[in-house]
Amino acid sequence: MWTPPPLVLPWLASFLILPLPSLAQVGTASFYGPPYLPTACYGSEEGQFPADNLFAAAGQGIWDNGASCGREYLVRCLSSATPDACAQGRTIHVVILDEAAALNSMPSTNGTTMVLSTTAFRMITQHSVDVINIEFTQV
Repeated sequence: MWTPPPLVLPWLASFLILPLPSLAQVGTASFYGPPYLPTACYGSEEGQFPADNLFAAAGQGIWDNGASCGREYLVRCLSSATPDACAQGRTIHVVILDEAAALNSMPSTNGTTMVLSTTAFRMITQHSVDVINIEFTQV
């Protein structure tokens, strides 16, 4: 009967106990407020906004020449320069409706990965901050 070499079993067992790799990415987020129309994705169409106002504008890194329009992301606050700024355990679901570089109102900070609607930003933060570090996953 064949028996595996002694190092094979620990190596094989490590795959069973190690967590699966995360598909999440990290970046930064700021926020913006009205006017939200028109958007780079859907123009002046009023019905583009979700009822819960959880939407965002894509920064240069995820804009993808407009291909990000309609993409949905799970977003979680990781940290900020302000201690305890993140609402612990909160993850939001946002849809991309605009391009950060083309916004009608100024974002709180330029050059971020995502610019969240004010409602979305406030759902994952506890303090008045302008920029946060985020983890995001496309769904």
